[in-house]
Amino acid sequence: MKFCKKYEEYMEGQLGQNNKKLPRVGLKKLKKILKKCRRCHQSRSVAADTTTVHDTFTCPHQCTVCDGSFFPSLLKEMSEVVGCFNKCAQRLLERHLSSGFRKCLILLKERIQGNHIALVQEGRELVTYAIINAIAMRKILKKYDKVHYSKQGQAFKSQAQSMHIEILQSPWLCELMAFHINLRENKARNEKALALFDGGVLIFNEGKPSLTCELFDSIKLDIDLTCSICLDTVFDPVSLTCGHIFCYICACKGASVTIVDGLQAANHKEKCPLCREEGVYEGAMRLEELNILLSRSCPEYWKERLQTERVERVRLVKEHWDNQCRAFIGV
Repeated sequence: MKFCKKYEEYMEGQLGQNNKKLPRVGLKKLKKILKKCRRCHQSRSVAADTTTVHDTFTCPHQCTVCDGSFFPSLLKEMSEVVGCFNKCAQRLLERHLSSGFRKCLILLKERIQGNHIALVQEGRELVTYAIINAIAMRKILKKYDKVHYSKQGQAFKSQAQSMHIEILQSPWLCELMAFHINLRENKARNEKALALFDGGVLIFNEGKPSLTCELFDSIKLDIDLTCSICLDTVFDPVSLTCGHIFCYICACKGASVTIVDGLQAANHKEKCPLCREEGVYEGAMRLEELNILLSRSCPEYWKERLQTERVERVRLVKEHWDNQCRAFIGV
């Protein structure tokens, strides 16, 4: 069975919140656009044979790809898919990390609505949703380059990454990987946890940690967990919207803000210390599942870092309020 048919059958069977179908990549529609464009190119080739080398050639028919239908349509669909995935993953992990009365309220609400799904099963469905849409996006862009004998599809993929709509770049996928490993390490849930990922491990290479996972054939995630500012294992990790992960204190220093004000106070012109992209601090996300995983995996380092971190935070808070007091009294 061709991938397009498999993809359509899979997406037809998927229901999101309130029994609404989840966003998808319109493979059939995009392939029709490319098919029309292929006929257009064939017409151009025939016409080109009858012209001299000095003649300029324009497409004899209205080409929907040349008019800009293909990429705007795909861009919108990719944004919707990533937005849906992020929202669902956030909801899932909030349920897992919540405690006490809040957790009871969340679970009770879901049971009343009649759409309660086991955490692991829901996580597996989310991962499958991310992978199959990532494959769909890659295939249609490869098809575009094949039809046009170009590299515009690859260029669009790079553009999508810079716009943070590449689903495999989502920090929520990193959180789901950490969530999977955390559950797997709990012996009581070991059997269920294996259903989330076929792989997914935290490895240490010469003391440097990274999350790695084989998702599908050539699709592999390899996330470096070394902070590029302090050059140590990330502590209290935070992901900027560009996808790079730093320690929270290091990210605050990189954004030129205090830990009291937090990353939300960062100037929109502040750049990522690694890729130099602007405006990446406003949507920064704390990676709580990853924080739990690292604290379990390297307890001695974590205990030592926790002590030094507390001292540093107290110093920074004291320095902040001293500056505020001086400014208030006009010193």
